[in-house]
Amino acid sequence: MNIYDIAAESKTSISTVSRVLNNKGNVNPQMRRRVEEVLKKYNYQPSAIARGMVSKTMKNIGILTVDVRENHYARMIYVIEQDFSSRGYNVNVCSTGGSVRECGRYFEILAGKQTDGIVLIGSVFNELSEHPEITSLIKNIPVVIANGKVELPDFYSVLVDDVKGIRRAAEYLYDGGRRDLAYVIDKDTDSARRKMEGFLEAMKLRDVPDGPERVIRVPESSLEGGFAAVCQIFEKGLSVNGIVCGQDITAVGVIKALKRRGLRVPEDVAVIGCDNSPYSRICEPELASLDNKPELLGRMCARILAARLEQEDGEEAETETGAAIQPELIVRESARL
Repeated sequence: MNIYDIAAESKTSISTVSRVLNNKGNVNPQMRRRVEEVLKKYNYQPSAIARGMVSKTMKNIGILTVDVRENHYARMIYVIEQDFSSRGYNVNVCSTGGSVRECGRYFEILAGKQTDGIVLIGSVFNELSEHPEITSLIKNIPVVIANGKVELPDFYSVLVDDVKGIRRAAEYLYDGGRRDLAYVIDKDTDSARRKMEGFLEAMKLRDVPDGPERVIRVPESSLEGGFAAVCQIFEKGLSVNGIVCGQDITAVGVIKALKRRGLRVPEDVAVIGCDNSPYSRICEPELASLDNKPELLGRMCARILAARLEQEDGEEAETETGAAIQPELIVRESARL
């Protein structure tokens, strides 16, 4: 049975059937009842393609991230997926592995599926502004970036104030008497660089002359990255009684490495991580961490994209672009001063 058969049996027009199916426009209650009786009689389920032809949308959303297994990203993806599922959208989640080439491949796939909107999770996508050949694949699709920014038409952003978050963490330790601090940067992304900038700001505001020398770079955010950071600190001969890390998992590695060297946390060295992930609560001692509120970030991204998709022709979508989420320092045993 198709829409023409339904219109014929319910003795109404095709446009009325369409409005009933899509719950749009004013429909005479008696007409609506006749159409609904026919739909129920034949257990009619319109296909996604048919709905798309009528409503001019396939109700598809794409979410791209570096790695869906990373806890911080997964928490955002869950919130966005739940929000759009409740709105009747199909949600496609893609992992790019940080590769621009893979990003382009997924853009091509999503465009082919007539995707209505895309959410990009992570500041790694900032580099898309340098690849017009890739962004041109989705030139008619609105995009929201979580904690990133691309200066292109129909791209929207929700940012986390990484600079202020890490600055507050460093100031908490310094003002609490831990004057010999180090910062561990464990990623090569815009967000990671902003975090490092926050640490350097805190050192400058406290007149610490060797702030840049107290930045420790490791190749990855991992337990091994934490061990490597502690090795570098000792090899440099740095006097350290407080360490701030860009990721929780790296901070857990730092704690394990310090313990193996016979140091106590927090008595000898206080440690703070970032993300407020499950790692922060299962390590011993429990890890103090910056909560950068991924669920809130996900909700804001979903709200902005939904507003953009639901706007009427000629209207401008109301967005919260420009507002920055403020991380909150969660103090636990590893930094109890």
